[in-house]
Amino acid sequence: MTAPTGISPSEDDLKGALVALKTANPTLGVPKIHALLVAEHPEWIVSEKRTRKVLQNQGLVQTLSASGAASGQVHPTSKLIEGLDVTKWTTKAEVKYFGKAKGKGLVAKEAIAEGEVIWKEDPFILAPEWNLYDLQMSSHACGHCSTPLTTSPLIVPCSASTSSTPCPVRFCSRLCLSRSGRTHPLLCTSRNPAAAPLLHFARKNQWMALHALAQMTARVLLTFQQDDKLFAEDWEVVRSLAQLGMEERAKGGWLGAEPDRAMWKKAHKLYVQAFQEPATDAEKKRLAKLLKKPLPQDVSDTLFDYEAFLRGLGRMSLNLEAHGGLYVLHSHLNHNCDPNVSVRHLDQRTALSRITVIARRDIAPGEELLVTYVNPELSLEQRRRGLMEWGFGKCACERCRKEEKEKKESGDAEDANEGGDKADLEAELKAGLGVM
Repeated sequence: MTAPTGISPSEDDLKGALVALKTANPTLGVPKIHALLVAEHPEWIVSEKRTRKVLQNQGLVQTLSASGAASGQVHPTSKLIEGLDVTKWTTKAEVKYFGKAKGKGLVAKEAIAEGEVIWKEDPFILAPEWNLYDLQMSSHACGHCSTPLTTSPLIVPCSASTSSTPCPVRFCSRLCLSRSGRTHPLLCTSRNPAAAPLLHFARKNQWMALHALAQMTARVLLTFQQDDKLFAEDWEVVRSLAQLGMEERAKGGWLGAEPDRAMWKKAHKLYVQAFQEPATDAEKKRLAKLLKKPLPQDVSDTLFDYEAFLRGLGRMSLNLEAHGGLYVLHSHLNHNCDPNVSVRHLDQRTALSRITVIARRDIAPGEELLVTYVNPELSLEQRRRGLMEWGFGKCACERCRKEEKEKKESGDAEDANEGGDKADLEAELKAGLGVM
């Protein structure tokens, strides 16, 4: 075997080099600092694990407090939805406010048996997975509920589509066509061509949070034009969703992620052009036909100011169900690595976007209903990393505490941390885009 040609630097040399690199690049996480070190000193043999240890010893990697939260970390915030009628969905659960740190959640009002359906829910807005979005844009899935289309005679096209200004979207029934009036007109390439660049940008970058924000904004704007009472209800839902802005995530993120602010700026410009100030006079006239009633200034600011836009992106990412829907009651569910409810898409032939919430085991009255925000098959470190990336702090559920204790007893904690490092780069990219 050929002996390695590199050398292992002394602790002092390595410390000096890393401190200099981190000082010059304060926003970079451990993997990128390590990459810079290797590029600057190709003659050195240094593992990423050693780089992390030196940075930690110098206080250059954000550490955790006893409670599991990063020092000075900003947590997601939410509030109760005033006037929410939970009985529209279920009589088996109710909303409970747990306090500022945890926020709201759902608890059982009665005993719920394993396998029992607790409720079904259609989405408030839907930004479907990209394979389904592509089917919608090629007229092969319903533009409202995302159910793949068949040869049914009930299928209807977008009413605004013409040979000169075509819209490819079709609907599985007149009911879905009618319901699409809450969002589709502002996202229709025929009625509002100014939205096309925004949707194309979201699709190109597979940015689900941006697509969801476009859907939510379309709903808010159109509802304001159509019905004052419904607008007040919708606006209350939006303002009550858990939120953590992209900048707050970047500043409080323990990974030291490097978000792509240029990407945010580009997205915001396209977003404003789509819904507030189109780039051409022709597009302005099209938008004006849809939005005749001016928004109150506070609503306009909450939607279109740059900082508000970033909070909106964070709000979408925090509340979207895994397949791209935002559901009012579902958004109340808190996390546990050993959840007692599961969320399924069972109506795949008639209403693909509808979710069914089912008990995974017997649930006692007063017990909180819990889902998992991360893949439960991941390791302890990977699950905690995924949650902390969004400001939820260090998970201390019963499963995590048990696994942590077992690792400490077996002496695997160090190796586990090294394995967790491999997810850093992917997590940094994800943090920058807000991709689900």
